[in-house]
Amino acid sequence: MWAVYKKELKTYFLSPIGYIAIGIFMLMYSIFFYLTTILLGSVDMGNLYYATARYGLLLIVPLLTMRMFSEERKNGTEQLLLTSPRSVTSIVLGKFLAAASVIVITLILSIIYSIIISFFGNINVPTIIATMFGFLLVAMAAISIGTLASSITENQIIAAIITIVALVAPWFLVDISKIFSSIDLIDKFMKFPYGLISISDVISLISITVMCLLITIVLIKRRKAVK
Repeated sequence: MWAVYKKELKTYFLSPIGYIAIGIFMLMYSIFFYLTTILLGSVDMGNLYYATARYGLLLIVPLLTMRMFSEERKNGTEQLLLTSPRSVTSIVLGKFLAAASVIVITLILSIIYSIIISFFGNINVPTIIATMFGFLLVAMAAISIGTLASSITENQIIAAIITIVALVAPWFLVDISKIFSSIDLIDKFMKFPYGLISISDVISLISITVMCLLITIVLIKRRKAVK
């Protein structure tokens, strides 16, 4: 798993993808920092992370995940990957953790905004930690959805579109039925910016992540068996 992880992480930063993802994140973070904090004269960072999670991840996650398996299938290298000594589980987890690591890097960089705010007022450190924890859980769930999308098509653009639709659709479907709130990642993030860590939300986000990764593993194992 770690060999795949290191290979994928290097791929992100030996190509423009990792830098573009971090650049987009920091650009959107800066825009929302101005709109939700500077413009309002507030030291509350909750709205900043909420807005970035809601809109920033829609751009960053598809960018990080669309090539995971789609590129392997399109280039015909998937068979080499699947016949390697590494298990399908280790391959999926390695790719997933590499994408999640890029998000962790962006979160670490976002601390600079907390430092800036600290010069103008007292910041609630436990609340920021809780918010960042929730942000990471949402990002990991979104990445798992993107990983699954990438595993079912060899077209990277289609994989990206599937990911975006899967993330956005619950926002509107919840108006039809409250049952769709169970798959709305942003709805499960609502309490974190207030410093509240809901066990049910944490379990739900982890469950979505695990479920999508398990489905990805099963699909790839079936494809491997067929080939």
